[in-house]
Amino acid sequence: MEPMQEELMIDGGFGGYGARPGDPDAVLAGLDPEQRAVATALHGPVCVLAGAGTGKTRAITHRIAYGVRTGAFQPQQVLAVTFTARAAGEMRGRLRQLGADGVQARTFHAAALRQLQYFWPRAVGGEVPRLLERKVQLVAEAAGRSGLRVQRTELRDLTSEIEWAKVTQIVPDDYPVAVLKAGRDAPRDPAEIARVYATYEQTKRDRNVIDFEDVLLLTAAILEDRPEIAEQVRAQYRHFTVDEYQDVSPLQQRLLDQWTGAAVGAGAGLCVVGDASQTIYSFTGATPDYLLNFRTRHPDATVVKLVRDYRSTPQVVHLANGLLAQARGAAARHRLELVSQRPAGPEPVYTEYPDEPAEAEGTARRIGELLAEGVRASEIAVLFRTNGQSEVYEQALADLGISYQLKGAERFFERPEVREAGLLLRGAARAVGDPLTADAPDLAAQVRAVLATRGFTPVPPAGSGAVRERWESLAALVRLAEDFEAGRSAAGEPADLAAYVAELDARAAAQHAPAVEGVTLASLHAAKGLEWDAVFLVGLTEGTLPIIYAKTDEQLEEERRLLYVGVTRARAHLGLSWALARSPGGRASRKPSRFLDGLRPGSAAGAGRAGGRGGAEGGAERSAGRRAPRGPVKCRVCGRTLTEAVERKLRRCEDCPSAMDEGLYERLREWRSRRAKEQAVPAYVIFTDATLMAIAEDTPSNVAELSRISGVGALKLDKYGADVLSLCAGEDPEVERAAESDDPSAEVDADLTEDESGNSPEK
Repeated sequence: MEPMQEELMIDGGFGGYGARPGDPDAVLAGLDPEQRAVATALHGPVCVLAGAGTGKTRAITHRIAYGVRTGAFQPQQVLAVTFTARAAGEMRGRLRQLGADGVQARTFHAAALRQLQYFWPRAVGGEVPRLLERKVQLVAEAAGRSGLRVQRTELRDLTSEIEWAKVTQIVPDDYPVAVLKAGRDAPRDPAEIARVYATYEQTKRDRNVIDFEDVLLLTAAILEDRPEIAEQVRAQYRHFTVDEYQDVSPLQQRLLDQWTGAAVGAGAGLCVVGDASQTIYSFTGATPDYLLNFRTRHPDATVVKLVRDYRSTPQVVHLANGLLAQARGAAARHRLELVSQRPAGPEPVYTEYPDEPAEAEGTARRIGELLAEGVRASEIAVLFRTNGQSEVYEQALADLGISYQLKGAERFFERPEVREAGLLLRGAARAVGDPLTADAPDLAAQVRAVLATRGFTPVPPAGSGAVRERWESLAALVRLAEDFEAGRSAAGEPADLAAYVAELDARAAAQHAPAVEGVTLASLHAAKGLEWDAVFLVGLTEGTLPIIYAKTDEQLEEERRLLYVGVTRARAHLGLSWALARSPGGRASRKPSRFLDGLRPGSAAGAGRAGGRGGAEGGAERSAGRRAPRGPVKCRVCGRTLTEAVERKLRRCEDCPSAMDEGLYERLREWRSRRAKEQAVPAYVIFTDATLMAIAEDTPSNVAELSRISGVGALKLDKYGADVLSLCAGEDPEVERAAESDDPSAEVDADLTEDESGNSPEK
């Protein structure tokens, strides 16, 4: 064996690989016709389009094993790559069972790292730079050296942006333009991120370290620059299998192209398998384009579609197919119509709840019923869009004594921001005359005041990522305070900060109990690749799924695919639910996800946001006690259909030019601030910033025009209409009232300004 081969295959378990057991055709036994077509397609490029639950791993491992048993493949010449160590380990285990234990099955990074370590001394000289396993600390240092003050919670977002730039092969100087072109919601000013990115790269060079993206970059560069090394790799590996091909990044494809080289067209084997309808990681740089365009790049490719679903019942499959039937875009044009191979099961259950706690309690009760029917807890999952949604389900399950496990996130009370908040709240509870809480009128206000020192605001931060998740955790603590105070008040008991902290401690202790056989709580992203007998998809409301920061058509379609992934995790029992309000007694303004339109009973396909419940502040026309349907709202500037609440209110895209009267807007805000102080309410209770902006853009001259502005309902029109119209006419309603009353004491306080922390969540 050549030294290079020995180095690359050190973990391969090659003992006895020359003896292939049994009849090759035995490998094909039990495969359906399409899986058999995959297994026997041993020559030339092969593309397997495999729907959820169709046995793609079975098909590709049997293909490799069949190739080895027939002698078409030498095991040491086969490299199978996937995206997680778990998936690679599962593939190795299946191959060993099939008598192909000599095949290399690795992640992209593991395969590239082994090659980089082997070839570096020859291609570059010296030792391979040390691998930086966690880059966050170095990013923090780079930010400091770039003159930026970065919150700890921002570091993960900055790190993710650098990773995205590297896997999409964008250098620091090009980052600002690239992020704008991609429509990406950067966590900070793109120029600042580019500066941190450049400093981070320079710091790595100074210290002779590399990160995981560099492993791919450097390996690809060596193969590109040194043809003799590339030929050695291609002589070693003649047959490549790439799992989850819809998730490859441009950088991974670049490396794959170097591995295969021109040999693919000359007969070497490249087999890719994927499903464009399960592309849910585009924010990391993944793209389904390589899967969708595989036939274009390889006109002679064999294409096999796997559509027989062995996982889910016909009822679940019917819902999954219906969900994708409304999809749009390139991935949707290549969607697969699944055909269930299982006996009939229960129909999916759609449930509407009045509020989030009721939704969690109802879900927990249904889980209790399934457990009583004999379904194992480990075969049940509750899936949500963001990790911040987990706490209410943790509590609901704990209240019923149902054990659970969190996947892809710490338990709620183990999250760093929650632990830190607990320490601050305990300190505030012990302090006498704490200035933070001295002026707070109630418990919830005290909690908000304490958490404000760690970044909590009434308005959630824009975009996604660590900052948003941290905010969601802190917001959950505020909601707990509100609920705790309401419960104490109903029981006639006082609710102070000390009692609330004691309640937090009790909840944390109850939820730290070991959970061996527990219900899985997971985000939809973390659920990819898993399956359960029963799945509950919760929180399916507009603004959550699709998430509020999904603005473009492409982003919205990815949100639809995320729900599709959730639906196809269920084998038999599937529950879909949403809540009309956040808290008990709250305004029932939420609407079911547009993705359920045409699927849930009583809904019409394509209704989107127009036909749902609730809406913006204020009243709309009602008929027979129901809100009148609203049609699509087009941008007044560019004509694009608007989806965001604020954009719909303004009747223009956020980025389109504004015709707002800035002076009028400021006068409206000053007036609102005075009225809020008079009424002792937050400013947004009068009107939200978005509504004031809409008024300042339209400048209504009469009641009819004012009433047509979203957010100006009948009650507010009656209460504030005259004042607003006076302001629009250039008059000051306070001065007019003072003159009419002939009261010298009725003066206008021109120095009053609004605390911006009073903005509503619509801003």
